[in-house]
Amino acid sequence: MPSRREPVKESKPAREKPGDARELLAVDVGNSETVVGLFRGPDLAFQWRLTSGRLTADEIGLTLETLLQRAGVGVAPRGRKPEAALCSVAPSLTLAWATALERLSGRPPLEVSSETASDLPIRYHDPTAVGADRIANAVAARSLYGTPAIVVDLGTATTFDCVSREGAYLGGVIAPGVMTSAEELFRRAARLPRVELRKPARALGRTTEESLQAGVLWGAAGQVDALVRRLAIEMRGTPHVIATGGLAHLIAPECETINVVDEALTLKGIRQVWEKAR
Repeated sequence: MPSRREPVKESKPAREKPGDARELLAVDVGNSETVVGLFRGPDLAFQWRLTSGRLTADEIGLTLETLLQRAGVGVAPRGRKPEAALCSVAPSLTLAWATALERLSGRPPLEVSSETASDLPIRYHDPTAVGADRIANAVAARSLYGTPAIVVDLGTATTFDCVSREGAYLGGVIAPGVMTSAEELFRRAARLPRVELRKPARALGRTTEESLQAGVLWGAAGQVDALVRRLAIEMRGTPHVIATGGLAHLIAPECETINVVDEALTLKGIRQVWEKAR
């Protein structure tokens, strides 16, 4: 049964292999946030976190050009252009992002799916129903941290993705996200104020703010630990447990079962799918 024996560790970037400096623009389109990463070889050189929204391909293109110019990447017709790979769980946003990336790189982006991640065995009843981000997370966890593994992705939803000792994607759990649950609580309870999500001084809150912070933060941490332990029993092993997502840095240190935090795990998985599909 997983149990944290030492402080949660932050992941370290991989070292670039000599002669392997191809640039890749990896994009993870989520329901709340979109994360853009620029890889130079296997190294993540730059990472930007944007608010997801209904933008046109032109608007996305202008945003990407600005980010790349700041990173020193040419985007003029004769400039050096990175290739592109896309992972999206927001169907209404996918086309605009794919179009913008194709215009930028000069070719259609690779889109992460159960088909493009062909070396990942998927045991879901319907492999095409597995979210692209969950596939990318499983690919990265398997190669970077070993198997068996559980990835806890703390985003709009909190997802738990299980990889077997043999390296197959088994499935997992989908739960309401930390902020998704908190926002619904604030919306429905008129007398409860919105509070900053941070670690409170105590669990036994003596103000409404402390009570909410303890309930949201430590409640989320308790949910993570309970589900990881239950999943580990069903997996019949002691999996590596990796946390990722926008709230991983806040929730993971309060968990007993998280071994490492890798906020760029999805981007790394996108790159690995792209690398093997090229």
